[in-house]
Amino acid sequence: MNSHARGRVEPDKRPYFFLSYAHTPSSGIGGDPDHWVHTLFKDLWTDILAHTAFEGSDVGFMDREMRSGDWQEQLSQNLARCRVFVPLYSPRYFSSENCGREWFAFTDRMRQARDSGAGDIPAIVPVLWTRVDLNALPESARSIQVERPAFGERYLAHGIYGLIKLKRLRDEYDETVFTLAQRIVQVAEQTPLPSSDPRPWETIPSAFRPPGDGPRRLHLSVAAPARHDVPDNRGTHPYGENALKWNPYHNESTRPLPVLAEEMIRSLDYRITVSDFDDSDPVTGDLTTGGADTDADADTVGEKSGSGHPALLLVDCWAVLDEERRRRLKAFDATARPWVAAMVPWNRADQPCQGEEGRQVKAKLERTLPLILERGRRTDCRIAVNGVPTLKAFTDVLPSVVAHLTRQYLKHADAHPPEGPQLPQPRLMGPTYPQRPPAGSDHRGEA
Repeated sequence: MNSHARGRVEPDKRPYFFLSYAHTPSSGIGGDPDHWVHTLFKDLWTDILAHTAFEGSDVGFMDREMRSGDWQEQLSQNLARCRVFVPLYSPRYFSSENCGREWFAFTDRMRQARDSGAGDIPAIVPVLWTRVDLNALPESARSIQVERPAFGERYLAHGIYGLIKLKRLRDEYDETVFTLAQRIVQVAEQTPLPSSDPRPWETIPSAFRPPGDGPRRLHLSVAAPARHDVPDNRGTHPYGENALKWNPYHNESTRPLPVLAEEMIRSLDYRITVSDFDDSDPVTGDLTTGGADTDADADTVGEKSGSGHPALLLVDCWAVLDEERRRRLKAFDATARPWVAAMVPWNRADQPCQGEEGRQVKAKLERTLPLILERGRRTDCRIAVNGVPTLKAFTDVLPSVVAHLTRQYLKHADAHPPEGPQLPQPRLMGPTYPQRPPAGSDHRGEA
């Protein structure tokens, strides 16, 4: 074999794009309600073939009429392989659980690429199917820019659906699809996104909150030493200048774990705040006195352990070797509400975690957070508090922990009436009726 042959790069035969769209319910009067989506798909296919020397069997993928057999497996495989994700924005799209799952699966693949050091690969090319309010997008979609200058004003006003339906705008439709195809090819070839292992469809959470739910909030607090105060006999590799730079899975990821966790929680359509446990209230993120009065700070933490919205504590076992921090953690645990949880990364490849000292600090953490850790073991997410051994295990269980916290908050938190004047309750005539049970005693969520 000559040197030229040895250096030849094999062509990428993965599909160029995954078309993600919300299925339109059948009207009952015949015809395919998603006919125009399929038309767009075929036109994109044709234009992409014209722009490339693609040799694969499938230029793109859409789940047309896939509701039996192995359709879920095909969805998962294509989400793990297709080079560009093309969501068709519409009001129905962001209320669809399946579209939310597709969005999460693909953005999680982008997250994996960032963790491996591949950088930020912008492999999502959103398309306006109908006009939508871009200022009201879910939290999980706000960071994705919708390109405007490349397309005409009618596209922004009517979306692809308007251009394709109105015959007088057919030329603009053709030009828009042509430009879109060019963009898909450019993204796919200039910044190729690595494939990932397909994720079982039933384990993929939705990136969009259910219709009718208000904004969802969560505070993430991180309890970990900084590099300059790491205990003796503990390596400094996982640590940075403060707790927010902590990277317990440094053998698997180049990025701090709090950054990764924040991205994942935001991708689940939450508004999230993040703080260092040492410097702020672990539930609200408000700054504390910075350790000037340890006992006062501990009392404050004990009073506020879960008063506002769900809170998640990422804790390093070695954090409890600092007695000041340990007192604050104990106070936090003592009054933690049901919608407060912890996750304990415990990298199985980190040698100090496997030795005698590791077992001792883990036992000390058990004595420091007995309430929160025991509560976590009564859920399906028990691995979160027992010690999460790998980055993959962490990212797999994090959505389940967040969902559990949300259910607990909806079940147990006090209900607050909306702002504004309260209308008088109508008087009931006849016999006295039993009062409704107070908020938090209904059957939503889980115990």
